[in-house]
Amino acid sequence: MPSESPAEDVLPSLPTVQKAIIQDSKGIPLLVQNVALPSLRPNTVLVKTDVVALNPSDYKMSSKFPSQGSVVGMDFAGAIVRIGSGVANVRSDLKIGDLICGVIHGSNPNERENGSFAEYLLAAADLVIKISNKMRLEEAATLGVALATDSLALRESLGITASPEMPADKPFDVLVYGESTACGTMAIQLLKPTAPDAAMAIRTHTKNCLCHALGCITDAESVACYYAALGRTGGRYSCLELCPESLQTRKAVKADFVLGLDIFGLEIKLDQGYGRPASRRKYEAGVRWFKVFQKLLDEGKLRTHPVRVQEGGFEGILWGL
Repeated sequence: MPSESPAEDVLPSLPTVQKAIIQDSKGIPLLVQNVALPSLRPNTVLVKTDVVALNPSDYKMSSKFPSQGSVVGMDFAGAIVRIGSGVANVRSDLKIGDLICGVIHGSNPNERENGSFAEYLLAAADLVIKISNKMRLEEAATLGVALATDSLALRESLGITASPEMPADKPFDVLVYGESTACGTMAIQLLKPTAPDAAMAIRTHTKNCLCHALGCITDAESVACYYAALGRTGGRYSCLELCPESLQTRKAVKADFVLGLDIFGLEIKLDQGYGRPASRRKYEAGVRWFKVFQKLLDEGKLRTHPVRVQEGGFEGILWGL
């Protein structure tokens, strides 16, 4: 009887183990040679990793939440080598060999075998972006964490209903602090705000009516700026790291900690205030946003964060961490 999927018969075989950077018992990253490949699951794609990007979270996860044996890394770009069942229903445009980028939950105590600092990784098919031939892999690898985080921060946390596809009828102001970060670079392009650089200047510019602030940096000086800049009646402040209550100085300001890993909709088993229950709503919101991101990139309306390329493969990653 002929095979129903002839293309699968000619796919090259894959190794059973791979090189990867994992956490040791103290959370310190180290390179090992014999990590098992993550198992293909429904609605996922197995990716041969070509390029990764380093994020502060890669270091912070290892130092703050040691998880022995967990593969490190979140941002990636690479080629699809296997496609799981059900993918055709959620991403019929994906095929073997496609170059894609995205984000996965590295340093995950609940799924230790999957992280981007490895030769192969597993990604949710509906949370990846196809890379055009106009974009370098090094650039594409910077998109995943930033876009996932911003997609949750802008709509789910700040409550901004306007989007690049459905702009607001009337312009409004949003403060993006830390605009030189990857999340800040992406947020500015998605919002196109006017952002003065001091709290009083912001309040003057916005006529004391600013009600949205996205903080890509969470330290005492930065948080003081957000709280001083928001208007007299208060507003919403989204922080990308847990903000100490001692810095939350105005009851009229609703502070919300945004964790980009919420985009997968799965329970996040971390302590110290970073744990999250599963959320189907946030997952579905992320899927909708990633469709918007794909369109913006295809149309050349979204540029990547500036990159610094570090050579050296896995050793270069360890040096960067």
